[in-house]
Amino acid sequence: MIADLLNGCLYFTANQLAREAGKIADEEFMSLGLSPTYAFLMLAVKEEPGITLTDLCKILNIAPSTGTRLIDKLIHKRLVERRTEGKLAKIFLTEKGANLHGDIKLCWDRLYERYSLIFGKEAGDELTKQALLASERIKNH
Repeated sequence: MIADLLNGCLYFTANQLAREAGKIADEEFMSLGLSPTYAFLMLAVKEEPGITLTDLCKILNIAPSTGTRLIDKLIHKRLVERRTEGKLAKIFLTEKGANLHGDIKLCWDRLYERYSLIFGKEAGDELTKQALLASERIKNH
């Protein structure tokens, strides 16, 4: 049966998990008008003011063109700003962006709680750990 074939395939099951987890994450961040990716990017900028686009893309595991598009949208929303220092363009939170930090952290905490309710805290943490290890193994193969 085709369903058995798909259910036994890492590609399809991983994508299904990503879609379902993404729906929950989108719900948690909807109140901020940000996607989880934008929120995480802002947390990275908060953690490392003046981070370069190259470093942000490495952290988020995205292409530079995608990183540029994300930053441009956050600049348009006046949440981050790009400053040129010498040959480097560095990213900083604006005051408006910095003021969202507490709300962003709250959304992440709520998202973690939802995942913990679904899987159990320990099982959810283990699933996250195993997914990361699997991703790194595939990337480095």
